[in-house]
Amino acid sequence: MEIYEADTVERYNRYFGFETRHPLVSIVHFDDTVHQSTHCMHFGIYALFLKNTTCCKIKYGKTNYDFDDETVVSFAPGQTVGILRQEDGPSPVATGLLFHPDFLHRTPLAKAIKKYSFFSYASNEALHLSAEERVIVQDYMNKIERELMHPIDKFSKSLIISNIEVLLNYCMRFYERQFITREELNFSTISRFEMLLDEYLDTGMGSNLGIPTVKYFADKVCLSPNYFGDMVKSETGKTAQEYIQLKMINYAKNALLDPKLNTKQIAEILGFQYPQHFIRFFKKQTGFTPREYKLQQAI
Repeated sequence: MEIYEADTVERYNRYFGFETRHPLVSIVHFDDTVHQSTHCMHFGIYALFLKNTTCCKIKYGKTNYDFDDETVVSFAPGQTVGILRQEDGPSPVATGLLFHPDFLHRTPLAKAIKKYSFFSYASNEALHLSAEERVIVQDYMNKIERELMHPIDKFSKSLIISNIEVLLNYCMRFYERQFITREELNFSTISRFEMLLDEYLDTGMGSNLGIPTVKYFADKVCLSPNYFGDMVKSETGKTAQEYIQLKMINYAKNALLDPKLNTKQIAEILGFQYPQHFIRFFKKQTGFTPREYKLQQAI
């Protein structure tokens, strides 16, 4: 399937036949009047969609995911997404917010945009909304659209940016709620993560695969690294990286007390290419070098 480059708001709008009222930001409406077919698109813009019908699937790599009712999905520059239409299904009904990274220049949101990690979530990690939450999201979409319909003046950009930021903050709040309401499912995922991490350390997988990474375990539990990291933080109070490092330190402490293992061997088991890297890591985390730790425990 040919990949369409949606590197600007205007190019995205042109593909679907939407009017472009502003070159860097747009609100679009999908319904049965918009021609939509199966396609693959590479995004050079931010996009956030509020959808209220089930009629297509989104393809990431080799995996398809349902795009359910009353959901929000979002894409960031650099992502390639396949949209698979259900031939006999109804046309999608959705409202979309599009904005180019250039629109954020010289605004506080330019730096803050990185904290909205949901832009890098996969489609199966879509935000599922309550009726009340959907009204809030739609309301801010409408406010942005009204500003785009208004003649541009010196207040236009700041008002649009403000509404985008509030909308993104609400999405962050709703995702936090979703982590809580899916606590049982999340607990199962955390348990599997811990089991996989223990296996990684206990079997010395680091010798071949290197230091354990967040991406490795996110892939194993079929989640995007961002969603997985946010879920771990919500459940444990630690980032996924902090959790991995804590487990590595606990393993290293026990291994250092094993007379059959030396520092070089422990470093290799944990995935460090050079022993001095392990020594620096251990001292940063504990305040002691491995040798100092062993001497302290021998007292």
